[in-house]
Amino acid sequence: MIVENTGLDGLKSDLAYLDESAEKVGFIRWQWEYYRATYDYKIEFNNEEYFLRINTRAVEGKLERPDTVLAIEAVYMGRATFPHGLEYESEIPALVMKTASHKLAELKQLLEA
Repeated sequence: MIVENTGLDGLKSDLAYLDESAEKVGFIRWQWEYYRATYDYKIEFNNEEYFLRINTRAVEGKLERPDTVLAIEAVYMGRATFPHGLEYESEIPALVMKTASHKLAELKQLLEA
């Protein structure tokens, strides 16, 4: 599921600051390559795991440099499936969405500071 109205879409930050801010809130830069990266936050609820995923793309530089500028493209929420992967079509419980919204607001506040 795409999480709408986060206020994060299009925000830009250098890699070093985005990594630091995301880590403060509990996100981990999980997947990355030269021009894009994803940041994940895991939420456990009722023996299920949900991941809040933020997709970013380099708009200046390449990801191996801390001064590379990244733009946030989209925010997704998915349920973890066995053995690995995320399923984006499941309904997300309200408590999980509340936690996700809180984490996104925290990150947005740090990035806009």
